[in-house]
Amino acid sequence: MLPTEERTTFQKRRDAFLSAVRTRKTIMGILNVTPDSFSDGGRFNSRDRAVEQARKLTADGADIVDVGAESTRPGHTPITVEDEWARLAPLLEPLLEEVDAPFSIDTYKAATARRATELGVVVVNDVWGLQHDAAMADTVAEAGAALVVMHNRTDTDPAVDIVADLRRFFDQSLGLAQRAGIPNEHIILDPGIGFGKTKQQNLAALAATTELQDYGLPILIGISRKSIFGALLGVTVEGRLIGTIAANLVTAMYGARLFRVHDPAEHRAAFTVLDAIANA
Repeated sequence: MLPTEERTTFQKRRDAFLSAVRTRKTIMGILNVTPDSFSDGGRFNSRDRAVEQARKLTADGADIVDVGAESTRPGHTPITVEDEWARLAPLLEPLLEEVDAPFSIDTYKAATARRATELGVVVVNDVWGLQHDAAMADTVAEAGAALVVMHNRTDTDPAVDIVADLRRFFDQSLGLAQRAGIPNEHIILDPGIGFGKTKQQNLAALAATTELQDYGLPILIGISRKSIFGALLGVTVEGRLIGTIAANLVTAMYGARLFRVHDPAEHRAAFTVLDAIANA
């Protein structure tokens, strides 16, 4: 448990972030401290490089920085909680001390989430939506952290009605959250683009942003530089920015409010133009 003064700072940062997500388009900057992430693995896993990149993300317009130490790309090799924390331990404290921004932790392991929130991380971004680690819901509730519930599947099945599957998954995750005592106003939903879905299912999940509004919860879109753009546009990772911005603009028009990206400056500019047109 954080000391009283740090607890107050934690709550203020969490609540300011959640308020922003509910009232405007917000950007979550990606900080991978992994050796094997598909886009930037190995680039930011030293203390100085991590702090430098987090500062750049916030200067470029990120409202929050999402730190991940385990790649979840297709075909990734899972790591133990000990290995995950060994990557995070030298970095989280300096990040929280030296970068003036809220942070989230990209993990599906309760032990990692607990340690991160004890340091002051205000959001747990769980790619398995509380359904992988039985202790995660209670961990998030005890910390008072905000929560991203992401949809995921263990396998890809083209026959699955992905929108119905999203709803089944979210209903189960929200039930777990409610039983643990996580307030609804602390929860964000993520359709999990690129996780256990075919190309067509990924597109259907993006289009379902409009339908998912009936949960009354903010929607996060995490599609930055993903392979769907390689399939659609025939480009490498370096050429996927235009597709990422296009998808995020469309889903913003459908009601999404939080966008997990590698390129905050370009997205901030795109959202400024979108808002100018919408408010003309």
